[in-house]
Amino acid sequence: MNRPQTSPAIDIARARADTPGCAGVVHFNNAGAGLMPQPVIDAVKEHIDLEARIGGYEAEDLARDRLDEIYRSIAWMLNCKTEEIALVENATVAWNTAFYSLPLRPGDRVLTAMAEYASNFLNYLHAAKRLGVVVEPVPNDETGQLDTDALERMIDGRVKLIAITHVPTNSGLVNPAAEIGRIARKNNIPYLLDACQSVGQMKIDVEEIGCDLLSATGRKYLRGPRGTGFLYVRDSILEKLDPPWLDLRSARWVDPDRYELAPGARRFENWEFNFAALLGLGAAVEYALDWGLDAIEDYVTAYAAHLREELHAIPGVSVRDIGARQCGIVTFRVRGKAEEIAAALTTEGINVSVSVASSTLLDMRARGLDNVVRAGVHYYNDEAEAERFLTAIRRLAAEI
Repeated sequence: MNRPQTSPAIDIARARADTPGCAGVVHFNNAGAGLMPQPVIDAVKEHIDLEARIGGYEAEDLARDRLDEIYRSIAWMLNCKTEEIALVENATVAWNTAFYSLPLRPGDRVLTAMAEYASNFLNYLHAAKRLGVVVEPVPNDETGQLDTDALERMIDGRVKLIAITHVPTNSGLVNPAAEIGRIARKNNIPYLLDACQSVGQMKIDVEEIGCDLLSATGRKYLRGPRGTGFLYVRDSILEKLDPPWLDLRSARWVDPDRYELAPGARRFENWEFNFAALLGLGAAVEYALDWGLDAIEDYVTAYAAHLREELHAIPGVSVRDIGARQCGIVTFRVRGKAEEIAAALTTEGINVSVSVASSTLLDMRARGLDNVVRAGVHYYNDEAEAERFLTAIRRLAAEI
């Protein structure tokens, strides 16, 4: 399924005009939560107003066609089937639902990345404690990305899952997801990809990547509302999974002692939704598709590369991004400081965030880092904002 990419390039003026937040702040915290564009804001507000006028259930009924369209939009974006998409509250729910659906047993090995996100790794440790699985990080190569040769050497009959964070929270790294997918398919091993920070800033094709499961959020680079997310479940793995919980949406009670699971990935959904937020998610996906994901990736990648180049040239600034391929996340420190820098930028109306060691413990400890400033850029950030940010960093570096 290849939806036409309707925008060959990014019209920055239009993107900024569509984004009310651009008038008040330089927003370089898109890896935390992107600024919502006006169509997303309108979709959320209109449904909330409708619920207030006629009631929540009645508003849902009137929005049914638009709610169904969300599955189709996400399927276009990921190049998959509509039936392979489940809508959930956030990426954590999506990832945990997928992980705990797998039939892991004592002694099974789970292979993951050095830069795996803390929320995921906590659940590996939880599964190790409860189920007796063995969790093993794959070493990085010389660029800092997951070493696919090492991954192949680690595989044996006990490996029952490869689970990787595509874009880590603490650097511009893009792990080689498609190469990992080829290894997983060759060895018939389930492959779970955390795409929380890659969906929306780059083209994600699950057929090209070869993942069986993918989790994502709406609030980051997709620029949707908080409290939205989705899970992709390849249909060929569906019957090997056992949902960790059921409710009236994921299953139907058909006899006193029998239930039937909902068809497709919807067996992983919860009955109660924030429907206004879901409609905002659908609007965000359509908005991104209309710009063109290739165009978004080209702009975001080039913008981040420019920031890295300029930051490298500032005395006292150390850029901490790794990997053969890098994306729209730029991480750095100024004379060893991060939290102080982020706080100072905030006072000047520049939004960034700080990634701390506990968010990606293995990677940060291996690199001797306790924190980094994280600037996540997007296609509505313009040249003037880049210069305003860099001017502030130059001044802070000189003052500290």
